[in-house]
Amino acid sequence: MPIANLMRRLLLTLPLLCVPLLAAGQTLSGDQASNMAWLQQQQALSQTGQPAQGSLLVQSQSTSTASAQAQGNAGLSLNPLSGGTVNASSLQYSITPNVTAQAGVTQRSWVNQPRIIGSEVGATYNAGRYSLGVSVAQDQVPNTTALPRVLPGAVTGVNGLQDFDSSTQVNANGRFAFNNNSGVLLGASMGRIRLLPGNLMGLTTLDQKALSFGIDHGPISGSIIGRTMQPEPGIGLPGAYTADRRWNSIDLGVTWRLPWQGSLSFGAQNLWSSGNNTNTPVGPPEPDQSRTPYVQYHQDL
Repeated sequence: MPIANLMRRLLLTLPLLCVPLLAAGQTLSGDQASNMAWLQQQQALSQTGQPAQGSLLVQSQSTSTASAQAQGNAGLSLNPLSGGTVNASSLQYSITPNVTAQAGVTQRSWVNQPRIIGSEVGATYNAGRYSLGVSVAQDQVPNTTALPRVLPGAVTGVNGLQDFDSSTQVNANGRFAFNNNSGVLLGASMGRIRLLPGNLMGLTTLDQKALSFGIDHGPISGSIIGRTMQPEPGIGLPGAYTADRRWNSIDLGVTWRLPWQGSLSFGAQNLWSSGNNTNTPVGPPEPDQSRTPYVQYHQDL
């Protein structure tokens, strides 16, 4: 009888001894599920360029202003001789397997001119080999007090305008992939540029349109961007430019992303342009459209 009672007690306590093991098994399976979900997100990101459905992706990168333009950013044209760094942070949320919503903030910083803060909100449709995105963006100079010029020949300003204040534009961009390593990029932008009060051009607002065509192949990407600006109809001061006046330009840029977190960019701003960039006896100075070749190296630390 004592032996039978002892065996009965062991049988009753055995399930209690297994409870910690069961809990550990449940925790292990949960970790495995979490790891599998993370791996699926990374695989979806590497294969399609967007996060898995229902997931949120946070990205941050730093590059040069010349590299940003060579990658087909048709929004604003910045003088490559002034150097500068572009710091960008973005959020991407996958709504469906093919549709992603994104929001981002960009800061362009220089030594010799005020920084520009930009924000952008949009959505992208990705169908595998091709993708199409639309967005609304705004750029503005938080501090309108210009800093002293440091680099010789580096003209401050945006789109050749030294009195840039802010801009708002609607952007559309698409990409068609030949394979996993190369593709063609198309972009378009339409917006409005506002100038500081009392500027020499005697204008308050300029309309801008831009088209871009680019190619990327592995670490090399390049683009050609055409821009046109003209005064907003009905806006201006007496004696200023009329709405039929236009300034056109074409930029060309190539960027090579190096294996050691560096990039080499070269090209020419205003490779072709129309308009006169000198002071005229009968009118104010026009936007700077002088041809500017450049070679720029950027290193991420």
